[in-house]
Amino acid sequence: MEPRISIITLGVKDVDAARRFYVEGLGWKAALEVEGEVVFIQAGHGLLLGLWSRERMVDDAGLPDLAGMPGSALHAPMTLSHNVESAAAVDAVIAEAVAAGGVLVRPAAEQSWGGYAGYFADPDGFRWEIAWNPSLTVQEDGTVRFS
Repeated sequence: MEPRISIITLGVKDVDAARRFYVEGLGWKAALEVEGEVVFIQAGHGLLLGLWSRERMVDDAGLPDLAGMPGSALHAPMTLSHNVESAAAVDAVIAEAVAAGGVLVRPAAEQSWGGYAGYFADPDGFRWEIAWNPSLTVQEDGTVRFS
């Protein structure tokens, strides 16, 4: 079976606040919403970003809430990345996120690997890298190629 990620779900403190940030603030399109419970946002071809109550997510998985503990998911070095078509688009996306209530983590700058990237965090602290990588292309069938 070919590996495929279909939903990336973030456990958030407040589903409505997370929805306001992503849907109203950033203008992303919700595919399904259950008010105060969960929001699924179309994030790409066959890919959804889920926003779900952290408490409900932890309960559903049958695991203790490790938020704030060393080594927990909130402290793990994890980043969601969004690649755009130009350095100017990197600046525009980061500015839009900050205007919507995100926090600038690292201003965009030229990178050692030949691109341009910066970081912001959403209201729950999930980090997003916004990058322009001139060697990354997406083929018509969705395959990612690096030159």
